[in-house]
Amino acid sequence: MKFLIALILMCILFTLCWPLALVLFIFFIVFFILLLPFAIAGFTLGVIFKIIGAILMFPFKVLAEI
Repeated sequence: MKFLIALILMCILFTLCWPLALVLFIFFIVFFILLLPFAIAGFTLGVIFKIIGAILMFPFKVLAEI
């Protein structure tokens, strides 16, 4: 829903002042590219912590089945 509202606002801005809309569009692309490594690092750390948690909890899960 947020994406749809943002798209509608961007279309309105494009009809009212297209140079500003193009500058904002380029800014958002550059901003996304700059933040992409942080998103990848966050995803990787989340997976690593889940694997470590699964390894540490495995003996307790095995004992719970007995």
